[in-house]
Amino acid sequence: MLRRRLLPALQALVRTTDPNAPVTEMLPVLDDAFAVRVLDLAIRMGETMLVAGAPASDVTSSIVRVAGMYGLDPVHVDVTYNSITVAHHRSGAERPVTLMRVVRGSAPDHARLQRLQALLADIREGLGLEAATTRLRGIRRTPFRFSAPVVVIAQALLAVGVAVMFGGNWLVISLSFFAATAAAVTQFGLGRARVPFFFSQIAGAFVLTVVAAASPLLALTGWEAAAAVRPSVVVASGIVLMLAGLTVVGAAQDAIDGFALTAMGRLLELTTHTVGVVLGILAGLETARVIGVGMAPPDESLPLGPLPAQFLGAALIAVAVTVFNGAGMRIIVVSVLLSVVAWLGYTATTAVGFDAAAASGAGAFAGSFVGIVAAYRLHVPSVAITTAAILPLVPGAAVFRGLLGIVESGDSPATLLTGFSTLAGAGTVGIALAVGASLGIYLGQPVRASLSSVTRSRARVRA
Repeated sequence: MLRRRLLPALQALVRTTDPNAPVTEMLPVLDDAFAVRVLDLAIRMGETMLVAGAPASDVTSSIVRVAGMYGLDPVHVDVTYNSITVAHHRSGAERPVTLMRVVRGSAPDHARLQRLQALLADIREGLGLEAATTRLRGIRRTPFRFSAPVVVIAQALLAVGVAVMFGGNWLVISLSFFAATAAAVTQFGLGRARVPFFFSQIAGAFVLTVVAAASPLLALTGWEAAAAVRPSVVVASGIVLMLAGLTVVGAAQDAIDGFALTAMGRLLELTTHTVGVVLGILAGLETARVIGVGMAPPDESLPLGPLPAQFLGAALIAVAVTVFNGAGMRIIVVSVLLSVVAWLGYTATTAVGFDAAAASGAGAFAGSFVGIVAAYRLHVPSVAITTAAILPLVPGAAVFRGLLGIVESGDSPATLLTGFSTLAGAGTVGIALAVGASLGIYLGQPVRASLSSVTRSRARVRA
């Protein structure tokens, strides 16, 4: 008996495998019709995620996971800015099964992302294909959580949050609310008329700047608060509003992940829409100068308000962003806490001597790192809470100060150079925000994976 067991083991150590022996592998019994149904479910989930604002890496991994749970492995996924292609080729099959869907536009909807995340978790727990397809169909048909008036009010609340951060009085806060409401209503009307978003950005920034330029006329009323009105705060709050929907973090993350086409598409969209804001502000400043209400460029950057007002303003911005992105109460609460964390990181690094760009990157890193860990524990999309956390760090005041210096430079080369250098500094802060947020996400992913493995181990022990 011992000899029978020992000799085959020794022969296996000495001899190599026979190359003529038939190669066998375990293959699931799947027909093409079933494969098409699985790929259709996976690609539709990926399309919905990409439209709702998820990064390309999350879309790709979700498609692969869904297909793998129903027996399709390997699956090849190609995600670009406006299309998704999925293919599955079984060993021995004459041709692969390939599906493609065109992604038309982007409409951030973080509540939909949360539902898709829950559906993906249920699929991993064994949800049937037919039930998953039915749930996905319901998710895709679910309308946006909030009505248009609520979204407009949320956008105005974002501007109020910026004004609070800069220590504005009640009149400055009211002007910021009114100017942001006027800009948001203008953009909403142009959107209903199917005007390209680039021109909507120009129109909204123009309305915002004209309202801010006319605000010093309130001094004629004799109100004491009118003497302390700073038009720069009103415009800065509007700039943060205009840039709130731009996916700078998603574009940076796609570039780092190697999704070059998706990253370039998002960066081009980001650049185009930012140029629209710049053109609208320039047009508004020139119009204000012609009608005699021009603004003189400030000599220094706008000072922030008291520290409690800064944190209150950051929390208001986070609430506003999550509401007009369609998030639920859980995402709103988490986003508010993360905005406080991000602003705490910014103020702490500023206090020890870091410049604005480095401090902004540190704040974005703190918010995104804590955010991706909290996203796993609380079952919310990481992109939703990360976006809201870093938005208070957007340099809206610096952008406006640079543009104002360029417009009002006249024959002064020094003022013109100061304007360009201020814009360059604002661009540096934007890059620091993208890098800091992306670094926090990548360093937080191993921590999230460790927490996931610990949770699964505890679940097995309990079972």
